[in-house]
Amino acid sequence: MTQQPKIYVAGHGGMVGSAIVRTLQQQGQTNIVTRTHAELDLTNQAAVQAFFEEEKPDQVYLAAAKVGGIHANNTYPAEFIYQNLMMEANIIHSAWRIGVQKLLFLGSSCIYPKLAPQPMREDALLTGTLEPTNEPYAIAKIAGIKLCESYNRQYGQSHGVDYRSVMPTNLYGPGDNYHPENSHVIPALIRRFHEAKVSKAPTVTIWGTGTPRREFLYVDDMAAASVHVMNLDPAIYGAHTQPMQSHINVGYGEDITIAQLAQAVSQAVGYQGNIDFDTTKPDGSPRKLMDSSRLNALGWQAKVALEQGLTQAYQDFLQH
Repeated sequence: MTQQPKIYVAGHGGMVGSAIVRTLQQQGQTNIVTRTHAELDLTNQAAVQAFFEEEKPDQVYLAAAKVGGIHANNTYPAEFIYQNLMMEANIIHSAWRIGVQKLLFLGSSCIYPKLAPQPMREDALLTGTLEPTNEPYAIAKIAGIKLCESYNRQYGQSHGVDYRSVMPTNLYGPGDNYHPENSHVIPALIRRFHEAKVSKAPTVTIWGTGTPRREFLYVDDMAAASVHVMNLDPAIYGAHTQPMQSHINVGYGEDITIAQLAQAVSQAVGYQGNIDFDTTKPDGSPRKLMDSSRLNALGWQAKVALEQGLTQAYQDFLQH
């Protein structure tokens, strides 16, 4: 009977972190360490160091982040860059200090240039200007990737350090944020169609033309991909990545238009009215699709189709 690794999931209260905890538990892992924000402020270096010295985890999933939509990113740029930089620097450095060899950092698709060729490949990183609205957040996430790579390059051979990064596309599912202003597109649509259904509103109006294309991944698929990448044999991981381009995209593999998404959400919610588009409102970038062929070559594929995922997300919304 081999002893289970002690696994610290940073950000277990969030949508992705809670899905990682679910996935690990489903795989029989019982030695999982978590801390709420009230118990541990990840931006406090001394507190993070003390936590690592006390718990001494074997593996770390770094899913903690300050996140939000365009409105939040635009309103609080200083908080977004400062808090995300501090959290990842504190966790990665403290993990290295106490001898953690396996760590997985979760980034975001916004690391890629605004005008990156579609679908976006890993080698598009640092080839152009970022989307201005979430540049501070993106810069922090790029720094997280480079922290992992830098510790690998300096301490990989001497300390056995193997820190990896995954970049998810747009995520949705249980534990999402349904806030009227600060939520992402799927939870915002679920809320609006639900409220329209309850109030019997004849029409729901969506911002923009409905033509931009977006890719969406169910959060439990993301968690399964994270655990898959964490547990890949180092030789296999190394063969599919490079020391200074080691991050891996995690996507569903297909995208749909915002109009198609609105239709799918209205069906999942059971809204019977009409959908209109306010074409005076901005569209955002025309397309954002990840190239996930590197991850597919490493033996992982998304499982949850959008219709099934939206139904489960709506059930979660109704419960909360």
